[in-house]
Amino acid sequence: MKESDKNIEQLIEKMMAEDKLQSPSFDFTSKIMAEVHVLEEKKLKAYKPLISKPVWISIGLALAALVIYVSLFSVSQNDLEINEIGKLYSAKIATKFSGIHFSKNILYAILIVPIMILIQVGVLKNYFDKKYEL
Repeated sequence: MKESDKNIEQLIEKMMAEDKLQSPSFDFTSKIMAEVHVLEEKKLKAYKPLISKPVWISIGLALAALVIYVSLFSVSQNDLEINEIGKLYSAKIATKFSGIHFSKNILYAILIVPIMILIQVGVLKNYFDKKYEL
């Protein structure tokens, strides 16, 4: 094995000595950069929103029509008022969760964690906007 490695090395040295060093043309870099710029321009896509304006308009019109329909054509029933339904469900919820007690630390964590997440989202959004700015 050692002898064959030496033969291979000698062959490679001989081939390298025969072959002269090639150098790129004078404006090689500028040609490559011009092609890169052309490729970058092709890759750029115009911003297209996920939900288009006509869809937003139709959603808004549907909601407005629903509000108008409910306000004009709704029939009120005197048997069961909306306030009574709310009291009924709040009483059921209160009885289900009456035995649960949270410590102050847990309550502070429940209040602070969402605030910190919102702050991080804002900071990360600014970071990535600056990093990938066009």
